[in-house]
Amino acid sequence: MEINLFILFMASIFTSNILLTNFLGMCSYLSVSKDVESSFGLGMAVFFVLTVTSALNYLVYHYILLPLDIVYLQYIVFIVVIAAFVQLTEIVVERFSPVLYYNLGIFLPLITVNCAIFGVSLFMIIREYSFIQSVLYAAGGGLGWLLAILALAGIRQKIKEKYVPVGLLGAGLSLIITGIMALAFIGFSGMIVIQ
Repeated sequence: MEINLFILFMASIFTSNILLTNFLGMCSYLSVSKDVESSFGLGMAVFFVLTVTSALNYLVYHYILLPLDIVYLQYIVFIVVIAAFVQLTEIVVERFSPVLYYNLGIFLPLITVNCAIFGVSLFMIIREYSFIQSVLYAAGGGLGWLLAILALAGIRQKIKEKYVPVGLLGAGLSLIITGIMALAFIGFSGMIVIQ
């Protein structure tokens, strides 16, 4: 598929944001977005895992699954690759940033089942992206996810739920903010679109 690499990268951040247009990866997004520091740490971990596992899954799909005619195993293999890389990432974060490791808690290993990461791997196959396109789409998707979680965390920290009706505390307010942010990102959709 011929698509300008810059447009693909920018569209995956803004108009085709994996979180705000496809609503993939919402569980950790809503749970960790209470403060900016933890949100940044998780966002960077998702960006890193998303970019690298997308590249690895592309290589596995095109150089192992296709030649051996075992494409029907792609879901299982993709999840195994993602899980193995998340374990490696978790070990590195625990070693070099124990504070971030404890702040993220269960959500760091749960990146394995973050549907945004799995979704990007499937999108790159369905859309028949090249290796470079896949990596740029994944990197843009990771940056878009990071941008979205930082925006939500910043807004939640600013509001601090002081002036929020009791019925909207917690997830209610977060979902309303996410909906408004999704509308803002969709406003860019006339500029660049990828399929």
